[in-house]
Amino acid sequence: MISPGTAPSDTASELAPSAPPTRTPVPAVVPHRVGGPRRHWDWILAADPGLGQLQAGWRTLVAMVTSLAVGYGMARALDVPAMIGMIVGGMMGLMSAFAVAENTWQRLTRAILWMPFPYAAVLWAAAELHDDRGLEISLMVAALALTFFLARFGQLSLLTGMMLFNGLMVGMMADIPTAMWGKALAVALVSAGAVLLTRLLFCYPMPREDLLRTQRAFVVEARRVADAAVETLDPDADQERAVRRMARALHHLNVTTVTIDGRLAQPEVAADPGMAELLHRHLFDAELALRGIGRAVQDLARLDAPPHLREAVAVGLVIARDTPLGSAQGLRPAAERIRRQAEHLREHPGTGDSRAETVELACRVAHLLDSLAGSLSHWLSLGWSSPESPAQVPFQPTVALERNRPAGSAGATQRVLAARTEKSWRRAVPFVRAPLHAGVAAAIVCPITDAIDPQRFYWGLVGVMITLFGTNTTHERLRKFGHRMAGTVIGAVLGVALLHLLGHGHVYGTLTVIVAGLTLGAWGMQRAYALWVVGLVVALVQLYGLTTPYGGMDHLLGERLLDNGLGILVATACAALIFPLSSRRITREAERGYVSAVGTLVSQLALRWEDPDAPVRLRGAARGVDSALFEVLSLARPLVRMPRGLRGRDADNRTALLTTATGHARALAAAADIDIDLAPGPAERFARITTTLSRSLRALDRSLTTGEPEGGWQRVGPLVRELRADLDKAPPGPRASRIRTTLRELSALDETLAGYAERCGLAVNDNPPEHTTSSPMERRTRALVAEWSLRPTTRAPGAPGNATRTATATAPAAPRTNPGPGPVSGAETAGVTVAGTVRCAAHPAGCAGWVTVIDARGKRVAAGPVRSGRYRVDGLRAGSHTLIVSATSHAPHAEFLYVPESREAGPIGHDMRL
Repeated sequence: MISPGTAPSDTASELAPSAPPTRTPVPAVVPHRVGGPRRHWDWILAADPGLGQLQAGWRTLVAMVTSLAVGYGMARALDVPAMIGMIVGGMMGLMSAFAVAENTWQRLTRAILWMPFPYAAVLWAAAELHDDRGLEISLMVAALALTFFLARFGQLSLLTGMMLFNGLMVGMMADIPTAMWGKALAVALVSAGAVLLTRLLFCYPMPREDLLRTQRAFVVEARRVADAAVETLDPDADQERAVRRMARALHHLNVTTVTIDGRLAQPEVAADPGMAELLHRHLFDAELALRGIGRAVQDLARLDAPPHLREAVAVGLVIARDTPLGSAQGLRPAAERIRRQAEHLREHPGTGDSRAETVELACRVAHLLDSLAGSLSHWLSLGWSSPESPAQVPFQPTVALERNRPAGSAGATQRVLAARTEKSWRRAVPFVRAPLHAGVAAAIVCPITDAIDPQRFYWGLVGVMITLFGTNTTHERLRKFGHRMAGTVIGAVLGVALLHLLGHGHVYGTLTVIVAGLTLGAWGMQRAYALWVVGLVVALVQLYGLTTPYGGMDHLLGERLLDNGLGILVATACAALIFPLSSRRITREAERGYVSAVGTLVSQLALRWEDPDAPVRLRGAARGVDSALFEVLSLARPLVRMPRGLRGRDADNRTALLTTATGHARALAAAADIDIDLAPGPAERFARITTTLSRSLRALDRSLTTGEPEGGWQRVGPLVRELRADLDKAPPGPRASRIRTTLRELSALDETLAGYAERCGLAVNDNPPEHTTSSPMERRTRALVAEWSLRPTTRAPGAPGNATRTATATAPAAPRTNPGPGPVSGAETAGVTVAGTVRCAAHPAGCAGWVTVIDARGKRVAAGPVRSGRYRVDGLRAGSHTLIVSATSHAPHAEFLYVPESREAGPIGHDMRL
């Protein structure tokens, strides 16, 4: 590799992950689906972890094509009108796609083959009662109420209720005569069997493969976090934009990890409960390391870091982003170089407070890269290579999923309902509440919609059904109303346009649009309900077009919009008036659930340090805190997002404090999960700390339950300080470091929750410890608590701490000074081009990949692809640079390049060999 402008350097030997002396290869092989090279469609996995949305769309496509084709064929064979055959058969496909998503073939078979029997039974009933309009409508109302009643008894019972309701609706729509009932049953049975066969052939449930895809989504999000960290370190970047991008990346990473934890509890995902626990632990540690890297880089970017240290961290993060997962141990050389640069800066005689914090943050990034390497090496091998210490306890689920996403308000709503119906006749309320909402709303809506259009009065019933399914608060129902109205309008416009384009006579084109609309709607349902409505209305417009002339389409769609909106609003009103549950009370119950989850974590921590052999799952308890936070955030979302200056800040304050507390809970769980035998004195102090914190959590729980402050919050900071001073006498080492981290995170968790308790009206003992030393995380926590809990607030008369506080003035952030850009050439605007080849012994013709260039200030200045073994990057200024080549089949390789100030025209040649 001889080329102009190069100079010898130890950068390549330090960063190339060829043969680190302490590297121990992982015996297991990372599955290619998880650890393969980056792909262009990785963004799909990141947006849809596990491909749940795409699978829903694919299921709908397969089931609808099969059911419509079989229904048409059976209609021809049995001499049944083609429309009746396709409606009866199509309902089998539609309901199997939306209501049957089992992840084992046995449960899938049972559910699909059961659907024709309740469906055909009510087809006969609808045919018999077709001449009695009042009884027919009453039966529809009763069927809808029964569906909500059966929903409490499991998935198969819910499916039965839905098929009863749909059978009655189809029987009224299609006007199937009694003599044709046997043929309709045959069509339904054969269609269900065909749908089952095609589902098993093309959509076979593979929960373990879904887990692999979700793991791949985690990898994609992890790379986004690393890339956002590189941008944050850029001295010329827009810091506000970079921080927002980092926050989004960390949020998506957390959603994906919680989703994986929920999937681990599903049947046939993990080999056994012990293996699932190992996967859970390694996943937790990998996420914690990535979150720590993100926060440390944000803090480091605000400081005046020396260029060499900033460059080392940026190069290390690029390597972390591009390292193939099968070579995760290759992160360790990058971490070692960061550590060496930090130690060199620590020994510099001019080191001051700012430099000391810079060194601390750089060492933390290096340590977290080491931790990430170990966690990924084990987690991504799916537990096939177990760590040295096996799981002490089997995996126990702490995360509930709804439509393959973390659950929202359902848990808190059920707890509030159960708490209010524990005595006398109220015990029946949880069983009859939803059926009463549906029945009363349907009884009100049906006469109105029947007067509007007797042939399509069921549109109002559909509005009632979709409103009450999957919603728990008035805000959620009103949001669904907005989605339904907007989706109907947009779908109507698109559907009419397609109907005019296709015309009435093209049956196959019409069927294609119907199937495509339902498929795209099913794909978008989990992302936004309005997307499903758009696809559904587009499909229905094509169906209506078979019997309705163009001139009557606007009137027909207007009626549908009116009937649906009426059904939604009446159902919302009934839910708010019949056995009502206050949205504020549900929100408080979700916050109670959060406090309870933190209490479980504290009790598990106390047991872990008191009895090291106890079956304790600290990481599982911390993941429970994560899941509880999702409940709180789902309920804190406003109905209409307003600018910050126009809406109350209390909800924002509380959720910000709980989000910060969750971060401390994760770090606490990981640091405290060690075997430790405390001496009697420290053990007693630690017991006092956990007991005091548990007592404060119980007081907060009582306050959230009753709405009246009872007791107060006692900070444990002074006790933690005493215990830390006691334990500081012990010899240093990894165990001592983790103990100090545990105590620091425990103190920060207490400080954050104290601010939250003060927002809830509790009296807080305002005697925080005087920290002599603190970490950046502690300082950030204290600043957040000061910002959120000391804002002007009006308390109820007589409440503890009844006073109007004045807002505290926060100190302005220190101005950031950027180091000089270094030597530049006279051609400031043109820059220099560097080109060359990338080759290795395994690929003589050249390797495919990409090249990233980091300058001496740690700024990412250029990047370019490697095609057919050749690369080219433009715009390099004079000075030193680090070229990092990331090939699809190799670990990242870094080399030093120096661009002189004065040189002859033409590109610089620089060849690299992997």
